Amino acid sequence: MIRRTFLALTAATTFAMPAFAGGHSKDIVDTAVAAGSFTTLAAALEAAGLVETLKGEGPFTVFAPTDAAFAALPEGTVDELLKPENKDQLVAVLTYHVVPGKVMSTDLSEGMTAATVQGADITITLDGGPKVNGAVISGPDVEASNGVIHVIDAVILPPEG
Repeated sequence: MIRRTFLALTAATTFAMPAFAGGHSKDIVDTAVAAGSFTTLAAALEAAGLVETLKGEGPFTVFAPTDAAFAALPEGTVDELLKPENKDQLVAVLTYHVVPGKVMSTDLSEGMTAATVQGADITITLDGGPKVNGAVISGPDVEASNGVIHVIDAVILPPEG
């Protein structure tokens, strides 16, 4: 509860701050927090110890699940992942959403695969609209100072094993 309150206050403070020239001088984490629909992702990044990494130089491409995407997981999944004893699993899930480099939607092609920071590949499909591993890319090309965010409607999970 305290973490969610802190994130809400952080998001509110970010919205109250003046916009920077160029429109994308915030890093990936600050951009996601400012959007207001990624509080679960922000909490998970904090629990996994990945905030500073995604505030780093990059560039990174993040396929960012919304709060609704996390809510669609089976009940209790997020709470389990956020427990300290499950940090390695949480890190694996989150880093599976990150590709090194800046990949814009115009760079995507049908059947394209990309290696994630987690190590396994993701697959892009374009038939019926752009998707990553079946998750719809509903908000492409949200630029940040250290990369780009593509908003997705589902949490994608790395292959087991």
